[in-house]
Amino acid sequence: MPERWNPARVASVEECVQATAAVAAMPTLEITDTEDVFRVDVAGMQWDIGVHVYEPVGGSTAVGADGKRIGVFLLHGGQDDWRQMLPFATMLSAKFGYRVVSGTFPGRLYLQDPSRNWPGDTMNPDGTVRTPIWLTDELMTPDQYEVVHDTSKAARYGTRTLVHAKPATTFWYRLAAWPLVMEAGFVEAMRRHFPVDEYSIYVQGHSTGGPQVCMLSQRVPNVEGILAMENSPFGYIAESLQAWGGALGKIEGYERVKTAENHTKRADPFYEVNIRSWRDLARYAGPEALGKEGPAALMRLPSLMEEIFEKWQKLLARPLFKCEYVITEDIQPALTQAAQVTAERLGLSEAETDEMVQHYLGLARELTGPGVKPVPNTLFGISKNSRDHSKEVYAEVVMPAFEAMDPAPRIALTHFQAGVHQLWGAEPDLPQGILPAVCRQWDQAIAEGFFLRN
Repeated sequence: MPERWNPARVASVEECVQATAAVAAMPTLEITDTEDVFRVDVAGMQWDIGVHVYEPVGGSTAVGADGKRIGVFLLHGGQDDWRQMLPFATMLSAKFGYRVVSGTFPGRLYLQDPSRNWPGDTMNPDGTVRTPIWLTDELMTPDQYEVVHDTSKAARYGTRTLVHAKPATTFWYRLAAWPLVMEAGFVEAMRRHFPVDEYSIYVQGHSTGGPQVCMLSQRVPNVEGILAMENSPFGYIAESLQAWGGALGKIEGYERVKTAENHTKRADPFYEVNIRSWRDLARYAGPEALGKEGPAALMRLPSLMEEIFEKWQKLLARPLFKCEYVITEDIQPALTQAAQVTAERLGLSEAETDEMVQHYLGLARELTGPGVKPVPNTLFGISKNSRDHSKEVYAEVVMPAFEAMDPAPRIALTHFQAGVHQLWGAEPDLPQGILPAVCRQWDQAIAEGFFLRN
């Protein structure tokens, strides 16, 4: 029996450069980009979900080792929308011939303008802020929330601007129910665009999109693999990283520092939305500059800040707010309260409420038990100068957690010797970062049967 294909444990800079050249030399297919906005009814409320579908003109024909057409489902991370994943989507479709569906978290799509560009800034002079739009033409008005300025985590985040929905408002009830929509909306998106008998689906969630696609991987029958490049794991595993000492691990020239904050379990309430600012770019730019340039990076702090402000201005058309920590870091008190609020609104019985609470809690961990679809095989990848992912964290926390699953998926990890958390960022000799090398590895893994269960 031939030896099974396994990815390299390390991908050198030279190999990333070679992969970039190889992908560039491949024919570039003409592709289509179609937006699909559809409505779902979840928890007694209507919600609008938006995805973009990319595929070669005439339809995708790429086939994997299982004989089915290849589909990829992408989710952005952080405070973004589908545009963050555009480099992935276009490369996978135009160079490798896949059908790609790229989603936007519920509430993040600017439904009031076809451009989907959010207007203005995240915070306004009158004290109002951006808020999610879960249903076209339904806005969360200022009387439904209060703005909170938090300095309790200043060393990591600076001053955080938070929005707290007021009880019994539409905002309150939507924040309580939206975790169910993250699940139901994207299950429906994959059903619409990847027929079970025709497609095998491979999922990738960048950063905090990772726990969402991990959750979805067991809820969609034809998801066959997790493409976990800079893709955070299930929420309960991500949360455990904080107790371990934080996700930083070691960046070259930086030793992980354990602080009281690292050991404090995240406790964001379900009714909270984090409004982003330039500070959220700065907390990545610092460690990444340190990894690339060493301590000398501090000597050019003014120019580094100018780069941050310039980038922030370019990002203002994106959503730039977050509320997914309840799932991504397994905040069980918040998930429990959100479930209880939703159950009370729906008039559920005590037994039905308990069942809903368990459903919410299950969004942050793998499903287990008889007849449950196993967690698919997972190909992990991390970049050299990632702020949020390190090989130490994977070796000591993430990989053992996946190995402990029953049944355990096949897993592997590649440590790319270039790149940052946003792996499409340009570097010397790597105009598209390490993205071409990553996509080429994914294609090989699919073709060589890495994701086949047996």
